[in-house]
Amino acid sequence: MIITEKTYRVLKIMAIVVVLLPVAWLAYEGFVPDRQPGDIAATAGDRAFADRRYEAALREYRKALDDAPEHRQALLGKANTFVELERYQQALDAFGQFIDRHPDFAGAYANRGIALDRMGNYKAALEDYERALMLDPSVADGPGWLTRFLHMTPDGQPTIADRADYIREQMALPQDERELYDEEQDAAQRAYTQRIE
Repeated sequence: MIITEKTYRVLKIMAIVVVLLPVAWLAYEGFVPDRQPGDIAATAGDRAFADRRYEAALREYRKALDDAPEHRQALLGKANTFVELERYQQALDAFGQFIDRHPDFAGAYANRGIALDRMGNYKAALEDYERALMLDPSVADGPGWLTRFLHMTPDGQPTIADRADYIREQMALPQDERELYDEEQDAAQRAYTQRIE
């Protein structure tokens, strides 16, 4: 059998593909984490949340929880979404579920504090802010750089450390002199969306 130049090129390409395909697959497997039930829907929920499409985020988080009722990312995402939808009692219930299962995750306390703050329960909000800061002092830095870049004003966003200091100062004043609610500042707060390991 005589091999033509064209046949030789095809065989050469096939040999290269046969060698490189397993290497590429192994590299892909090493860089892409194993997907667990609910991961795809939870990630879709995070994207919708970041885009402020809260009803879509809630649908995706619920879908993830249907597949995996203990999915941490979806549990926390659902709670954060309820805050943004101003469904505060549902948010508190969802944060309570998350915290019962994962009591050492600072972001849950920070975000529950935001919900309590928006509800006007400043004492409980301060307790949650302080608990979050005690568990993980880095939450004082505020949301990650991408969230700050996409959603913040030039003046920045108040952090829970800033808000805790402000509440402490106001609570020290006589009740008739306190100014705990600031619609503009309160609306500027963003959920802490640190990755759950």
